[in-house]
Amino acid sequence: MSDAYCIQINETGGPDVLTKVSMEPRQPGPGEALVRQSAVGLNFIDTYHRSGLYPVKMPFTLGSEAAGTVEAVGEGVENIAPGDRVAYLGGGTYATHFTGPASRLLKLPDGITEEEGAAVVLKGLTAWMLLFEVYRPEPGETALIWAPVGGVGSLLVPWATSLGVRVIAVTSSEEKAELAKTAGATDVIFSHEDVAGRARALTGGKGVDVSYDSVGKSSAKASLDSLKPRGWYVTFGNASGAVDPIAPTELSKRGSLNMTRPGLFHFINTEEGLQKGAAALFGALRAGTIKAHVGQTFDLADAADAHRAIESGKTVGATLLKP
Repeated sequence: MSDAYCIQINETGGPDVLTKVSMEPRQPGPGEALVRQSAVGLNFIDTYHRSGLYPVKMPFTLGSEAAGTVEAVGEGVENIAPGDRVAYLGGGTYATHFTGPASRLLKLPDGITEEEGAAVVLKGLTAWMLLFEVYRPEPGETALIWAPVGGVGSLLVPWATSLGVRVIAVTSSEEKAELAKTAGATDVIFSHEDVAGRARALTGGKGVDVSYDSVGKSSAKASLDSLKPRGWYVTFGNASGAVDPIAPTELSKRGSLNMTRPGLFHFINTEEGLQKGAAALFGALRAGTIKAHVGQTFDLADAADAHRAIESGKTVGATLLKP
């Protein structure tokens, strides 16, 4: 397959360290499948691997989510067959082909395209984890959601709203504010404002029940100061850098707050967990509760341009790479 290639890094740094490298797709061994990829999801964690924030062993092929069509299966595989359309999480998806455990491939239901699958698997399972496994807000509760029109946020807002949760979104521009309101946010606070003060004003001084915060370093204090006593600070991303250490007494003096830093793979490390999350995600997609919003698409060979775009903070919804 002379057209097969992947995008690797041999050193950490800016987008320019991304390199196109020819590859020979690995034939599937027992329990594995080979997929010809049609769409690859880009996620902020990819930039953490590239920059060195999350150290990796070199050379390293980036990417953790994609979708495509099964080309071949190894011995003992019964859950999927050649020709099946699948979406999945796995290491090294910045490539034309992917070989990995067949048990981790999720068959795409009719009506969900491969582009939609690649756009939502990681982000959608993250939204499911946050809302159903980490802190499940009750109808009538209030959630502060940061980056509401980003990859995870654009799914988290409508899904939370469908549960009867009041969403207060925190974003950076008028355009994004309108998109957040269209997605279901009741109110919008701009990130340059006094976020905690505005959140408290919008809740009659009580504070919010939970803050779902993917921004990280620059938003941590505002998240903590926005919470009601015994509220939940759920920090799940580092868009502005890693959160500085927080002393336990800071949680106590704000009213016995709960703080957690969940990682998706701890919730889907078993087949049962993965299938549970996938059923909820695909069900919400088919019901129209959430939609796969592909905001921008780049050729896989132009992955560096895609990294520049997502790091600029100007992307909306999911970003896809097309092999």
